[in-house]
Amino acid sequence: MKCPFCGCDETQVKDSRNTDDNTAIRRRRECPECGSRFTTFERVSLRELIVVKKNGEKTLFDRDKLAKSILLAVRKRPISSERVDKIVTSLQRQFENSGESEITTVQIGESVMQALAHLDKIAYIRFASVYKDFKDVSEFVATIEKLTDDNEGEE
Repeated sequence: MKCPFCGCDETQVKDSRNTDDNTAIRRRRECPECGSRFTTFERVSLRELIVVKKNGEKTLFDRDKLAKSILLAVRKRPISSERVDKIVTSLQRQFENSGESEITTVQIGESVMQALAHLDKIAYIRFASVYKDFKDVSEFVATIEKLTDDNEGEE
């Protein structure tokens, strides 16, 4: 594993352990050149997922990008980063198990919104406002009303 600080190709594993949900191995590494320490995570990848953007451009699925967008939505909400990581892992598994090697940004966005709707309504609204690119307050109101109506049907 290459050192992110000095670029040395030979880093040493100092400690390995499973993550809390047993979906990855966390490794603490040290660089013999600069002495820096850093953490890596090893996860099972069932298949390489290709994300198809709205403009047709294709890119590799990036779980860190997905995690950042969810973390932004849950910012200052009572939701731990571990919970967000579990959501990202669950969504990634869902996409990998779909049998498709390509997934659209629309599918990703809808799956995230569904997960956030069950987790935290404020985070859902935050994510929806960016994902759906609200143009005015009426779109916010319509989304909140739909969320409220859906919740009344569940009770």
